[in-house]
Amino acid sequence: MTGPITGPMTDEELHDLADKQAALGEVRGTPAPDPVNVPMIRHWLAAMGDENPVYLDRGVAPPAMAQVWTMQGLPATAKDRSPVDDVLAALNAAGYTGVVATNCEQTYHRYARLGERLTPATRFSGLAGPKRTALGVGYFATWNVIWYAEDDEPVAEMMFRVLKFRPPAKKSQEPYPLQPAVNQDTAFFWEGVRSRELRIQSCADCGLLRHPPGPLCPHCRSTGRSYVVASGAGTLYSYVVHHHPPVPGRETPFVVGVVELPEGVRIVGNVVDCPIEEVAIGMPLRVTYRPMDDKLVLPMWAPGEP
Repeated sequence: MTGPITGPMTDEELHDLADKQAALGEVRGTPAPDPVNVPMIRHWLAAMGDENPVYLDRGVAPPAMAQVWTMQGLPATAKDRSPVDDVLAALNAAGYTGVVATNCEQTYHRYARLGERLTPATRFSGLAGPKRTALGVGYFATWNVIWYAEDDEPVAEMMFRVLKFRPPAKKSQEPYPLQPAVNQDTAFFWEGVRSRELRIQSCADCGLLRHPPGPLCPHCRSTGRSYVVASGAGTLYSYVVHHHPPVPGRETPFVVGVVELPEGVRIVGNVVDCPIEEVAIGMPLRVTYRPMDDKLVLPMWAPGEP
């Protein structure tokens, strides 16, 4: 692996660096800080809504948890670096600071068993670009990770590809970069937001409320649609604190919550006007409306009663 990136590289230099990192082949990382364990498996199953008893009954981890055991903490240390990090750092230094995942393919060889401590091995596969995309000019970076048990038997592997793109230059009055998709199913909702109303879609026949909006009632299969205006009250049902990767138009960290409404539906939105360390499941919230540009208004959630 190379040393610190000191300045922006040319396209040719980026490809040279990528070739050098690929030539390193498979680079072993540090073993997982914790062995495969029951509490983590139980938390995973609860979060994913997976009620299959086979994992805890047989003492094995769900295959899709392979990456969980070896994910880097915050902050990452030098010993956690892989061949991928130098390439991504060089792309950042060259102005390709936007990132979006494009492909992820996982292969499972066997279950990870309780007590095993997995070790990741990363191989940088290639860099393609620069290419012009809808998000901007960027590079596609691809790498592979294999997770080994302590006897060097492969447990799982993953191919991962991201697009690192150069965000468009900021202009005055620039539209907010994350515009919602507005169609015949959702137009009523965004019209309501502009009028400072939180509209929830209802079935025109059976009256069932549903969110997000859709073309068909899941209860009676009717295509008739109406809406009700919610009170604006809510309770925080669940949330995550987003640290990484960077999000265009937003400063990290920020809170993304699932808010339960007394009307009986849940809605996703940012929790604002509250220190992150004070955000808690069950806290009462009220809707607030934030202009993001000249046209777009987003409903967000702040502590307190409506």
